[in-house]
Amino acid sequence: MIISLLSQKGGVGKTTLAIHLAAALVEMGSRVLLIDADPQASATDWSARRSDDPLFPVVGMAKATLHKDLPAVADSSDHVVIDGPPRVNDVSRSAILASDVVIIPVCPSPYDVWAAEDVITLVREARVFKESLCVRFVINRKIANTVIGRDVLAALDRFEYPVLPVSVCQRVIFAESAAAGRTVLEVNPNSKASREILALRDAILEVPIDDGVAT
Repeated sequence: MIISLLSQKGGVGKTTLAIHLAAALVEMGSRVLLIDADPQASATDWSARRSDDPLFPVVGMAKATLHKDLPAVADSSDHVVIDGPPRVNDVSRSAILASDVVIIPVCPSPYDVWAAEDVITLVREARVFKESLCVRFVINRKIANTVIGRDVLAALDRFEYPVLPVSVCQRVIFAESAAAGRTVLEVNPNSKASREILALRDAILEVPIDDGVAT
């Protein structure tokens, strides 16, 4: 499965989710490749900070030919995770065309919901060429014990694509682990953050990738 994480708005935790999703797929025994398609190269920087052995290879590919170039480097991988750019551009289009599933992280903020419109427009265009493409929103950086998450869910109802039944909360452990080039699964595999990441992985793997709009 090729999974891309895309957002028009920075600060939604896209790279954090991409890295942790890749790590969670490795945790279940899969061979995983992480494509860093973000010109800021945050995933590459994270990998460079590791003192432990790499969990998975990270390949920089922030170019508009990603969908054409990816097969040559992904042959031996069970899953590919693409960390897309923080804005809609030709690289985003290429990442969408390369993907089986597009995940759009949305923070519990109206600004994030408004920004999602641009990604959805790209997805609609891409589905002309790739009808099997599946799309899901995920609520990220949710603040525990608040009602704002419910407001965002209601706002996302206007789009034709569903929201994953798993949210990831704002937790300090994500920043602390990133500083050392590690993941929450390594730092504390029994933490709430780790359980949320594993639940997110399972929810994404359950997405039927041949159903197009995927209700």
